[in-house]
Amino acid sequence: MAQVLLVEDDAAIRGALVRGLSERGHAVDSAPTAMAGLEQAVGNRPDIVVLDLGLPDLDGTVMLRMLRGASAVPVIVATARDDEAEIVAVLDAGADDYLVKPFGSAQLDARIRAVLRRTGEPGTDPTVTVGGLVVDPRSRIARLDGRELELSPREFDLLHYLAARAGEVVGKRELLTQVWQLPYGGADKTVDVHLSWLRRKLGETAQEPRYLHSVRGVGVRLGAPG
Repeated sequence: MAQVLLVEDDAAIRGALVRGLSERGHAVDSAPTAMAGLEQAVGNRPDIVVLDLGLPDLDGTVMLRMLRGASAVPVIVATARDDEAEIVAVLDAGADDYLVKPFGSAQLDARIRAVLRRTGEPGTDPTVTVGGLVVDPRSRIARLDGRELELSPREFDLLHYLAARAGEVVGKRELLTQVWQLPYGGADKTVDVHLSWLRRKLGETAQEPRYLHSVRGVGVRLGAPG
């Protein structure tokens, strides 16, 4: 069971989702506006936030950026907007998943459980340690040999996904689907560019890797040096 905060201005949708999630064992609070949602998210510390973008006082994307300045709580954006560029922008702003309306409470429940598996079930420590690299998805802070890394939201998500699968070879298609949340894939170059940026911040190069090892024609593997 998770403590869920639902930020949704449509009373009918809000009521149906509160009932559906409650029936599936979640404790659900709700808010009809961005500012009310922000106050509850910071004050009540829910396990996860489900956020609509079309809110009456502030756009949900603005609320998401404000929330990310104060909290690392996982956020699922649930909205009728299905433009791919906007989906990418919202995920880059710090959302953990994106769900397009219409959907039912069963699908939302599955997404909630999937996000919490990635970020750590309530009451557990989801921190990942690989050699001198420590990645904490709750605070969204990664440290290398005790030094905090300055990462963009997408760089952090990519690093965390790979670190959580340390020693495994992860394909670029999988990264585009799981990290970028693009169900039909995208350009491999996108992954290559972000890996290049990550290597620079980890103090390595593709020619002299320490943590990120390319496997030609397959993908990339994160492992401890040596």
